[in-house]
Amino acid sequence: MTDWTALIRDVPDYPKPGILFKDITPLLADHGAFAQVVEELSDGFTFDKVVGIEARGFILAAPVAYRSGAGFVPVRKKGKLPASTLAASYDLEYGSATIEVHADAFTPGERVLVVDDVLATGGTARAAVELVSEAGAHVVAVSFLMELSFLSGRDRLPGLDVRALISV
Repeated sequence: MTDWTALIRDVPDYPKPGILFKDITPLLADHGAFAQVVEELSDGFTFDKVVGIEARGFILAAPVAYRSGAGFVPVRKKGKLPASTLAASYDLEYGSATIEVHADAFTPGERVLVVDDVLATGGTARAAVELVSEAGAHVVAVSFLMELSFLSGRDRLPGLDVRALISV
């Protein structure tokens, strides 16, 4: 097994001074590490569909779905999906945002794994969970590559099985 955590690069002062950005592109470029992460994100869960949250969540969720024999459902920023959608808004540090999913993306009762790259404040993940529930499906877990634990995003996901492969 590869120590894939060593492949996450720290980039100081990106995208602005004072931020230490966690760059996952070296991890994605390493086949063995990427495969291990994909496996760990879904290991032990049973699900029918995988939700990937725009944009880096797509990179992780699509191979999780493929590996698991499940469908992939993109959750996108408002206005990016072509058919009828369900929408959920959430607060950001400065303002708010809205994400959407196709209204027909789930069959009622389907089991859904939500996957994203980073759990920060939990707002986006909470909104994605709300969309899945509104569509009549059931979220079995929310799985992240990395959790920024000092932001307490996990607190916005009460009652859910939350997995973060690493916590910083």
